Amino acid sequence: MHQGSHRDHEGAKKLFAMIKDVKVAMMTTADSDGQLRSRPMWNQDADENGDLWFFVKQDAPVANEIGRDNQVNLSYSDPSSQNYVSVSGKAEIVRDKAHIDAKWSESLKTWFPGGKDDPSVALIRVHPEKGEYWDSPNSTMLHLYGYVKAAVTGESPKTEKKAVDLGAR
Repeated sequence: MHQGSHRDHEGAKKLFAMIKDVKVAMMTTADSDGQLRSRPMWNQDADENGDLWFFVKQDAPVANEIGRDNQVNLSYSDPSSQNYVSVSGKAEIVRDKAHIDAKWSESLKTWFPGGKDDPSVALIRVHPEKGEYWDSPNSTMLHLYGYVKAAVTGESPKTEKKAVDLGAR
């Protein structure tokens, strides 16, 4: 049971704000040989507890990999705003119809032509434990200024990098 949301402290709020509008996350799991595999997953909004959700087919390799080893990593990238986020946590497959109904949008029919009532549709819930973000200045002028400053002074532009504990509090 959560004792308050792990989204409540300042670093976590910033991290979740940075990934809110990123449409695709790269999810990394370990396959049966222990090799890391990454694949694009359509991002859903984080829930009130900060858990991250993704639709999946129950028999997809990613679902089988989570069944063997539930530790995953999610990578988010928004080059237009120079925001980059990495989140690690534990994943589980959720087959609850109420959750599927609540999170379903018609655009998902691209990947799930049978719709939300297709028996192969499931969800992956990722409970974040740790995160890290890199937040760089995002305007072209600031980048140009940073490049010139680095060339003249030898100092690289300032990027905010922060590790964030997302475990339940």
